[in-house]
Amino acid sequence: MSAIGAASRPGLCPGVRLAHDPVRDQLALLYPEGVLLLNETAGEVLRRCTGGTVAAIAEDLGDLYAGVSVDDVVALLDELVDRRVVTVDGSGRPARPPRPGGERPETPRHPVPTGLLAELTYRCPLKCAYCSNPIELAAYADELPTGDWLRVLDEARRLGVLQVHLSGGEPLLRRDLSELVAHANRLGMYTNLVTSGIPLTEAALSALATAGIDHLQLSIQDSDPVAADAVAGLPAHARKRAAAAMVRRHGIPLTVNAVLHAGNIDRLRDIAALGVELGADRLELAHTQFYGWGWRNRASLLPSPEQVERARQDVAAVRDRYGDRVEIVHVAPDYHGDRPKPCMHGWGMRQLVVAPNGDVLPCLAAGQIPDLGTENVRDRALGDIWYASPAFNRFRGTDWMPDPCRGCALREVDFGGCRCQAYQLTGDAARTDPACGLSPDHGLLAAVVSDAARGDTGPPVPRRVRSV
Repeated sequence: MSAIGAASRPGLCPGVRLAHDPVRDQLALLYPEGVLLLNETAGEVLRRCTGGTVAAIAEDLGDLYAGVSVDDVVALLDELVDRRVVTVDGSGRPARPPRPGGERPETPRHPVPTGLLAELTYRCPLKCAYCSNPIELAAYADELPTGDWLRVLDEARRLGVLQVHLSGGEPLLRRDLSELVAHANRLGMYTNLVTSGIPLTEAALSALATAGIDHLQLSIQDSDPVAADAVAGLPAHARKRAAAAMVRRHGIPLTVNAVLHAGNIDRLRDIAALGVELGADRLELAHTQFYGWGWRNRASLLPSPEQVERARQDVAAVRDRYGDRVEIVHVAPDYHGDRPKPCMHGWGMRQLVVAPNGDVLPCLAAGQIPDLGTENVRDRALGDIWYASPAFNRFRGTDWMPDPCRGCALREVDFGGCRCQAYQLTGDAARTDPACGLSPDHGLLAAVVSDAARGDTGPPVPRRVRSV
């Protein structure tokens, strides 16, 4: 990355957009997998990243703030460059003035969500054994119609949601996908399409580009075409290459995502090289998260501790080789460590999920927790569900926590870990996540890893596919 100086010309990286959030009355940077809320001074700097130099920005800010120096602007930009949302070599896009985002509520309530995972359908042409979709899909066959999804987007925006991840299953199987993207775009929300790429056509991609899609995440199964097609359950590898080429031709920012497991983790470097070859702006190397079909096939998917250690070394090598061109994201496995992941940045704090049938959940796997009190957007407004439903208040904050979480200095950093993982491993969603080394159940993970290491688990069960 370029060193920052007075002559540097800052701009936004591909897939990054400056927006105004009326709920918080605050500027925000929206980017492929996140939202960065800006304080007043950072917002004023970003407003001025329109092609001029750092020196010119500092001079202009002098009319607002006394004593502003080039060094002050450089310090802020340096942090944003590290986050890969800003570039300073003159190649970045100018930060366009943010569109008005609607009226601000008289009394914004806490917490205010930033992201919505809209699981439009669980239909999918692939059979990936690590899929996180529920195993029993019959309950989700009655999908929300277009009008309900448009209303969900309206209500989400009024809540404060700035980013919508359109996922599934395969969201391209929804005929109204472009209409939903266009509506979210009109509301000022950032739209991210998470897709296998299999149903993608030039016409569909053109319609999505016209609707204003901000970013596309494309999954790949492996670097080896035969192994990739075996996981997908159909000849998918070549079609994914074609899909990536289409996305690049349309100039849509692209993330390539690969789920890592025992069967492909030893080819991590080759998988990364393929992602770069496909033209990824961002490469996500994510170990399997054991929910849905992934949980059912956990024993055969779980890599050995030796494989996980080699993967860490391989990720470091990949970053050394490609990190100056592509953002490399590594989602580490939590069955092999002693710290839990900060699930969803806290239960019911930043993110919410709407399932294909309209169920509203704090995370994509929470529907498995018994007696959670899940509610549906067909019956109640999204804002009421977010603030008042039993499902969202059950593990919100820290008052629910047992020891050792209750007295832990990190309780507001990792939030006790994953509630779904705690339920799956212990039968009690309120227990400390066994991924934590302080959990009294931490030994359960060692037993699981040991069982998987024996290698007698048999082949994984492919995801059952509904007719598409």
